[in-house]
Amino acid sequence: MIVTVPKELKYTKEHEWVLPAGNNRVRVGLTDFAQRQLGDVVYVELPKVGDTFAAEDEIGTVESVKAVAEVFAPVAGKVVTINEGIVEDPELVNQEPYGDGWFIELEVSDAKQLSSLMDAATYENFLKDAE
Repeated sequence: MIVTVPKELKYTKEHEWVLPAGNNRVRVGLTDFAQRQLGDVVYVELPKVGDTFAAEDEIGTVESVKAVAEVFAPVAGKVVTINEGIVEDPELVNQEPYGDGWFIELEVSDAKQLSSLMDAATYENFLKDAE
């Protein structure tokens, strides 16, 4: 399976992507690999703005025709924005995992945590090892 792995993003072992959004914020979503594994997404549950999470805490769930999967916080922080678009139209997670299919924006508690995430090359190798 050929998946898209944008070079400018950071990645987690649970297949979330992270995009630095400035002002100590990051945007978070599910990778192309994750959405393909899930199949057609039919429901997304997101946290509330203002909720705070430690790294690796569950921040939401994604339901597909195949499975229910948890979405995890890649770093500790406070939710500052949620993507209402994917609640209304969950298929966006499949159609545009790196675009309109994003999940939340977090205000990062400790920017040093970002260095523990995988870069694109490391994530691609991680996917190869998982096959």
